[in-house]
Amino acid sequence: MVSLQEQLLKAGLVDKKKVKQANHEKSRQKKVELRSGAQSVDEARVAALETQRKNAERARELNAQRDAAAKQKAIMAQIVQMVEKNRQSKGAGDIAYHFTHGSKVERIYVSAAVQSHLVAGHLAIVCLGDTAELVPRVVADKIAERDASLVVRVNKANTNTETDADDPYAAFQIPDDFTW
Repeated sequence: MVSLQEQLLKAGLVDKKKVKQANHEKSRQKKVELRSGAQSVDEARVAALETQRKNAERARELNAQRDAAAKQKAIMAQIVQMVEKNRQSKGAGDIAYHFTHGSKVERIYVSAAVQSHLVAGHLAIVCLGDTAELVPRVVADKIAERDASLVVRVNKANTNTETDADDPYAAFQIPDDFTW
């Protein structure tokens, strides 16, 4: 293996005098280090180690971002699979059911039976992209665990059907959903 000094000497970029002077300076530096007990700081080596450390840190950050993106993609695939597997029919579609999605009021056309299930809280509305799908409440709860922003509408099941004996408005029933 030919050293760098020999290669530079053969190429004619340095002469023997400069090579001898560089070797002399190098040996002198080593003697000073041995006498003082302190090592000289190799700036090139320190810079190389710092660059290596920065590159490793950057690689870790990129790996973390890539892992987070892959995890998010896997969660979205699970959600799509749950919706596809548990999608409920909207029925004949003669009644408009209104719900809010973001800042917009959206509507889907459902049958009377499906409307009653939506009002009772047995079915929930999940929006994937531009489509609104109906899924059972249990599936909507599982989807909400993964990404709550996709579950648009879940009515609470009315477990308290009793009315208070002293309630003056007990005879006046309030409809759960209006048809406009």
